[in-house]
Amino acid sequence: QVQLVESGGGLVQAGGSLRLSCVASGGIFSFYELGWFRQAPGKEREFVAAMSWSGGSTSYADSVLGRFTISRDNAKKTVDLQMSRLKPEDTAVYYCAARSRWRTTQLGPREYDFWGRGTQLTVSS
Repeated sequence: QVQLVESGGGLVQAGGSLRLSCVASGGIFSFYELGWFRQAPGKEREFVAAMSWSGGSTSYADSVLGRFTISRDNAKKTVDLQMSRLKPEDTAVYYCAARSRWRTTQLGPREYDFWGRGTQLTVSS
């Protein structure tokens, strides 16, 4: 069992940057693959970015590719999402998620077992 807590959300103007962080506890951090998801009002939760347990591979949604960067620090047991050139359509609650590194290669929300409670990002025009 791993617990995840996100932080770093807030209100940002379009074109700005922000870093989201997620701190894990209660598990062996390196045993988990990490991902970031987001959910806007009235919409389904969607994949944003993911990183393998070793940090050797990353994946991004097309909508954020080139603007967002996922990273992890196994010593600090954190996974971050650096966001730049933010757009109003990025507005959502952002969640970090974890799963066993042996579970699957798919990146849908249903493929992740552990979730944080989310942090709100609002991008104004």
